[in-house]
Amino acid sequence: MKAEMNPTYQPAEIESRWYAKWEESGSFRPEVNPDGEPYCIVIPPPNVTGVLHMGHALDHAIQDVIIRRKRMQGYAALWLPGMDHAGIATQNVVERELRAEGLSRHDIGREAFVEQVWAWKASSGGAITKQMRRLGDSTDWSRERFTFDSGLSAAVRKVFVSLYDEGLMYRANRIINWCPRDHTALSEIEVEHEETPGELTYIRYPFTDGDGSITVATTRPETMLGDTAIAVHPDDERYRGAIGRTVTVPLMNRVVPVVGDEEVEFAFGTGAVKVTPAHDPLDFDIGKRHGLESIIVIDTEANITEAGGEFVGMDRFEAREAVRSRLHEIGAIEKVEEHPHSVGHCSRCHTVVEPLLSLQWFVKVEPLVEPAIEAVRSDRTRFVPKRWEKNYFHWMENLQDWCVSRQLWWGHRIPAWYCQSCGETIVTAEDPTQCSCGGHDLIQDEDVLDTWFSSALWPFSTLGWPEETDDLTRFYPTATLVTGFDIIFFWVARMMKLGIHMTDEVPFTDIVIHGMVRDATGRKMSKSTGNALDPIDLIDEYGADSVRLALIQAAAPGHDIPLNTDWVDASRRFGNKLWNATRFAVEFMDVDAVPVEGGYPEDPGPEDTWILSRLADVATEVDRLLDEYRLSDAYGLLYNFAWSEVFDWYLEMAKTTAKDDTRVATMRQTLGVVLRDVLKLFHPAIPFVTEELWSHMADGEEMLVTSSWPEVPKYSSPARVDSLQDLVTEVRRFRSQHQIPRKVDVPVMIVAQDEPLPGWWLAQLAALADCSPVNGDRPDSTAGHTRMYSSGVEAFVSLEGLIDVEAERPRIQKLIRELEASIGRSQAKLNNPNFRDRAPAEVVAQEEDRLTVVETELAEQQRQLEELG
Repeated sequence: MKAEMNPTYQPAEIESRWYAKWEESGSFRPEVNPDGEPYCIVIPPPNVTGVLHMGHALDHAIQDVIIRRKRMQGYAALWLPGMDHAGIATQNVVERELRAEGLSRHDIGREAFVEQVWAWKASSGGAITKQMRRLGDSTDWSRERFTFDSGLSAAVRKVFVSLYDEGLMYRANRIINWCPRDHTALSEIEVEHEETPGELTYIRYPFTDGDGSITVATTRPETMLGDTAIAVHPDDERYRGAIGRTVTVPLMNRVVPVVGDEEVEFAFGTGAVKVTPAHDPLDFDIGKRHGLESIIVIDTEANITEAGGEFVGMDRFEAREAVRSRLHEIGAIEKVEEHPHSVGHCSRCHTVVEPLLSLQWFVKVEPLVEPAIEAVRSDRTRFVPKRWEKNYFHWMENLQDWCVSRQLWWGHRIPAWYCQSCGETIVTAEDPTQCSCGGHDLIQDEDVLDTWFSSALWPFSTLGWPEETDDLTRFYPTATLVTGFDIIFFWVARMMKLGIHMTDEVPFTDIVIHGMVRDATGRKMSKSTGNALDPIDLIDEYGADSVRLALIQAAAPGHDIPLNTDWVDASRRFGNKLWNATRFAVEFMDVDAVPVEGGYPEDPGPEDTWILSRLADVATEVDRLLDEYRLSDAYGLLYNFAWSEVFDWYLEMAKTTAKDDTRVATMRQTLGVVLRDVLKLFHPAIPFVTEELWSHMADGEEMLVTSSWPEVPKYSSPARVDSLQDLVTEVRRFRSQHQIPRKVDVPVMIVAQDEPLPGWWLAQLAALADCSPVNGDRPDSTAGHTRMYSSGVEAFVSLEGLIDVEAERPRIQKLIRELEASIGRSQAKLNNPNFRDRAPAEVVAQEEDRLTVVETELAEQQRQLEELG
């Protein structure tokens, strides 16, 4: 006995109950389809410190639609969840807790600090996994992974050692991006460049062998303290005679050469540049080419070092002004100009990044790039939408070697040890006990690996690599990656490079790129601006299905989503409509014990045949769109079909059919399978409400989540259904416009071009439009009639006896005059340049829309007046 349905849908109680049932039953495991073709998505791992934001909600909703559908299609579908250990972010959280106790990580030591981070993860980390359940993510929690678990840690060491043995991992002094706040190196893609107001300071460097000087322009005068050359382009006629001479660095009295280098830009500043090899990547390269000394004048705290002379101890920005002031005093400044320029900031804490010469570990990317590019060019991996390939290629073709060492304690410690006896570097997957020289005094590198290093291994390490596990054999390469465009470079490119290099396989076949969720005006959502929507708050208010459907319907591939809560509310209303329609079918039309699959009627009536043919067409098109990852188009189509054709038309037609004892059984059968398939098609997008509704109408206990995907047989629709719908609408409009009560009969003469319309057609028109239609001929004169037309079918309604023509004519004439006056006022406003120039755009648009509505109404009233004769 099925439980009685509530009058309204209550998401909170239903969502928690169904998710627990799904998870406990193992419905999310690929083993539910043991013989199915494998299909795997690995989730972009959220940070262990993270909470669900709207970007996650969109990303997860898209993935869940894909994986739930594949599961229903019979695939052994695995959506593998997990979290990222998030080196800097997690370390910062625990360090804040220590500071609240008056301690630092150095006070308790590395081992105790790492233990404390693990304790924090156990007690507070992973809150997002509970929120993922609230959203309805059908991930296989039994396979959940963590980038710092033992298996993934072994994979990280294996890859590091392999790259080192191949000469692709190396340690060197290079210019790196340094965050003075987080005290760690950053890779290029962890630096956000922002256009910032600044100044260009022109400094004179006097020649040491006589009169004259060279003027250079710089945005960072504090770095001149470490200058070891002036560089000019060798083809620059202005400085041809200067190359080979020497100048004196002002304030430092350091004699440095003038060198010619082809990397110098003629057009920047004066065409001559100061060279500070320890604090600028271009200068570092020039220094290497010309054998220049590298003098570090800014330390890891962003303060001036002792090499900076009188400015020692100053903060870099304080030193900038102090150096400029002293240069003014000695007359070394030619001029200072305003100069907006791009400044790098740490993507996490937004501190201005400092380029520093530092000993770090790097991945040599050039040998890894070409196979990753070729995989996309040859369509072994494809981007959806395809246009993102250009961004991918551009990034890949301009990559610098990847700095992977980080000066943190939380993370995968670099598996390199330094022998204190002979100086040898030992890189090995297992902790060594002695050096080849026999020495036992080995010290492990203090640094950890960039979090993105372990994330780059995610598609294969989570499946058990380097062990030959059953999951790795079955599910790798994975099928689809869904992610935002903002981490193509952070993550996607690196997974492609290391995945191909380490496994000889692409990590995934399809890369589905979506846009960002923005606010209703198109601005980026941010807590600081107060425009961020919290998906959990929205779930509490509207239900998870409403949030999911709103996001999916708005998510055109690769485009940003200006999310409006009105969309979420509209999705909630659709859920209520679906609930009410199913409840009506179950409780008032006696639809029950609907088979899990099949069960389509063999000899349906014409109304049933029509809806079944439409169901088949829609299901076919939805499949095509979903195969192309056009989720918004697929669910927009399905939404309109369900609301307009199933709920608004077929359910109403079914009420008429239900009165015919010879046809009611077939109608119930049709209504049952149509609603079942609508629930199945919608299930990947709105799983909770569809599962609950299915439980009230299904034959048996099988849940929708593991049921089969619809395969609807083709039916040939009867003719003239579109005409029926049009004429129902027209007759209803006629009644409304002329204020004819429903109890008053409206005779309608139906004239079809080819043959008289069948009895079922006339019966449905009579029932749906409250009229009395008959097949007949055109009246000799159409005066005094209202004519309606649709696709070869005419309908005539005699006004005699229905309308008081003498009273109706002046009423319509008066209304026409009012409408014409309103149009005149609106046109005058819109033709006024002051209105168009000064009024907000939305106000102008509203006025234009209002004018269109009034003009349409005027045309309709003029038509009615003409019909009165």
